[in-house]
Amino acid sequence: MTIGIVGCGRMGAPMLAALRRAGLPVRGFDIRSPQEFGPLSDVMTNDPDVFAADLSTLFTVVRDIAQTDEVLFLDQSFITRAPHLERVAVCSTLSPRYVRGLRDRIPTRIALVDAPMSGAAIAAQEARLSFMLGGADTDIGALQPLLKHMGSHFHHMGAFGAGMSAKVLNNLLAASSTAMTRLVLDWADQTGIDERALLDLIHTSSGQNWLASGFDEIEFARDGHTPDNTIAILVKDIDSALDDAPETADTSLPTAVQNLIRSLTPRLPNS
Repeated sequence: MTIGIVGCGRMGAPMLAALRRAGLPVRGFDIRSPQEFGPLSDVMTNDPDVFAADLSTLFTVVRDIAQTDEVLFLDQSFITRAPHLERVAVCSTLSPRYVRGLRDRIPTRIALVDAPMSGAAIAAQEARLSFMLGGADTDIGALQPLLKHMGSHFHHMGAFGAGMSAKVLNNLLAASSTAMTRLVLDWADQTGIDERALLDLIHTSSGQNWLASGFDEIEFARDGHTPDNTIAILVKDIDSALDDAPETADTSLPTAVQNLIRSLTPRLPNS
């Protein structure tokens, strides 16, 4: 039986590499050619039948709900294609409402855990991701021997779906600090304050936040918004939070943050 990771991009590929380093029987699936994955090419496939043949544990690390549906029910349909599938861990950041609905769409013989993670690509590469987990104790216990090779922090938030609810709230904060950090740096440019000096100040002061403290390591810190990049994923993540917001919630601030992120343009390094 094998462990499978679907969606071997900037997060999924390092997760696959971590499990491989641990000596576990792991395979990656992506629609791209295996030859594009360099040292991981020998454990990659774009053939869904090959991937599904002896698949027992599936990690989904794709971009959004549409791709998750393709993986589970449509183009790849691993829920029905994989005869030995025992458990699915949903690692993509998605609407918690959608995730909770998966239980009614997937046979009860298949255990479900929501396991979204935080830390960006650098944490995936260094196998120190933070996982936010939702599901039964026994199901999470069965995954823990695998998760420990990919992460360093594990938070069991409650029943299936609770991990995703916690993740979108965390990402709402992360999106807010991203938007404001970029705004502050742009304003600082206009007053002649050096970028590195300001980031060092923020790191040791009350404005400290994840993006500012990791500005030189976080791969998308300087990016502008384009439809297919990580900045756009922040916009999607705010949509996921809004989809699960309380009925009486004031959503004006999250919407303003979302609009600010959409307006971001690339920020060049200081010369």
